Amino acid sequence: MSIFGAITSGLSSLGNVMHKSVNGLLGYEGLEVINPDGGEDDAQEEAKKGRWKQEEREGYWKMMHKYIGSDVTSMVTLPVIIFEPMTMLQRMAEILEYGNLLDLADQCEDPYLKMVYATTWAVSIYFPYQRTWKPFNPILGETFEVANHLGINFISEQVSHHPPMSCGHAENEHFTYDVTSKLRTRFLGNSVDVYPVGRTRVTLKRTGEVLDLVPPPTKVNNLIFGRTWLDSPGEMVMSNLTTGDKVVLYFQPCGWFGAGRYEVDGYVYNKDEEPKILMTGKWNSFMSYQPCDMEGEPLPGTELKEVWKVAETPANDKFQYTHFAHKLNGFETAPKELLPSDSRLRPDRCALEMGDFNKAGVEKTRMEERQRAEKRLRESSNQEFVPKWFRLTGDVTSTPWGDMEIYEYNGKYTEHRAQIDASSSEPNIDVKSLEFNPWQFKESEA
Repeated sequence: MSIFGAITSGLSSLGNVMHKSVNGLLGYEGLEVINPDGGEDDAQEEAKKGRWKQEEREGYWKMMHKYIGSDVTSMVTLPVIIFEPMTMLQRMAEILEYGNLLDLADQCEDPYLKMVYATTWAVSIYFPYQRTWKPFNPILGETFEVANHLGINFISEQVSHHPPMSCGHAENEHFTYDVTSKLRTRFLGNSVDVYPVGRTRVTLKRTGEVLDLVPPPTKVNNLIFGRTWLDSPGEMVMSNLTTGDKVVLYFQPCGWFGAGRYEVDGYVYNKDEEPKILMTGKWNSFMSYQPCDMEGEPLPGTELKEVWKVAETPANDKFQYTHFAHKLNGFETAPKELLPSDSRLRPDRCALEMGDFNKAGVEKTRMEERQRAEKRLRESSNQEFVPKWFRLTGDVTSTPWGDMEIYEYNGKYTEHRAQIDASSSEPNIDVKSLEFNPWQFKESEA
C-alpha cells in the first residue's frame, strides 16, 4: 500500500471507530451511517459488487482530476466499468411503472387530491434512481419502445448528441406524458452535481388540464472513493398550468447517521397559494397525505392516508433493478416489430448485461467512433440530423438551471404503431437477432 493509502486507511479506521462509538452512545447501532468522505470499509463494500478495484479507482481519479468544475455530460469518454446495462432512454421509461397514479389523477374530481396523485407519481421515480451505476448515453437516433404497459404506449428518441438531449412520449386513455431531458452536470472530484435542465408535461385527458414538473437537482456522492450514494436535496414543484394549483415538496438533505435521508414533505396549494393538503413520506418507500388548515396543520377528524407504496423488489439483485426495470431490459415490454434502433439491441449494453466487460468496452468504443464518423459525414454534406418521432419547435424555455430548446412529439409513431398492430401477420424475424441500427449513413460503418 502507498504512503498516501496507509494514511487514508488509518484515518478511515479511526473515523469508523468514532462512528460506531457515537452510534452506541446514542443508541443508533442499527442506523445506517453516511460518511461524506468515504472510507476503506465503504470501498470494500463497493468492491464486493464485482466492479471497482482500488488500483482502478486511483487510475480513474488521476484521469478525471483535470475535469473538476466542468460539465462532464458528454465531453468525457467514460470507462464501461461504471455503467449499468441500461440506457438513458430506458431510465426515462422507468417513470411508467406507477402510471396508474396518473390514471387516478385523471379520474379524480377533487382538484387538490388530483395534484396529490400526480405529484406522487413524480416522486415514485426516485426509488430506482438509487442505483448509482451510470446508464449508457444513447446514440443519436437511438430509440426505446414500450408497448401496452397499463395500457400505455411509450416512445423515446435521442434527438441531440451535443448537448445530449432525449425526448419521450407516453399515452393511454387517461393521459399523455411528454418529456425532454437535457442534463447539465458539474464534476466536483469525488461527486457530481446533476441539474435537470428539462421539461416534463402531463396532460389529463378528461379535463384537458396540463401539469408541469420541475424536479430537484441530484448529487452523486463518493463517485470514485467510498460507497457511492445519491441525494436529491431541494424543491420539487408540480404546477397545474390550467387551474393555478401547485404542489411544493421539499426533499430533505441527508445528514450524518442518515438523518433526513429519503424524507419528503410539502403541501398542495390552491391558486391563491393557500395550503389545502399536506404531503409527507419517503421517496424510497411511500407517500401519504392529509387535509390541512390555512396554517398547514392537519384538520381535526382527518387522518394520514397512504397514496403510494413501493412495489416489492428482487432480493440481492446484481444490478439493483426493480422487477419493472428487468422487464424494460427484456423483450416482454417490446412491441411487435421492434425498431432496429431500440436500446435493447445495443451490443455494448447486451455484453455488459452478460458480464463481459471487455466486449462491452470494445463495442462502446466502436459505436462512439461511428457516431463521430456520422457527424463528419453530416458536416461534409451540410446536413442536419432530423429526429424521426419528434420535431424541434424553435421555442426556448427557461428552467432554474438554464435555457432549453423545445421538442414536441410529431404523432408519427402513433400512426406507425397502429399500422403494425393492425396487421394480422406475425413478425417473421426473431427480435433478438436484429442488428442495432440507429445509423443515418451506411458508409460510416467503415
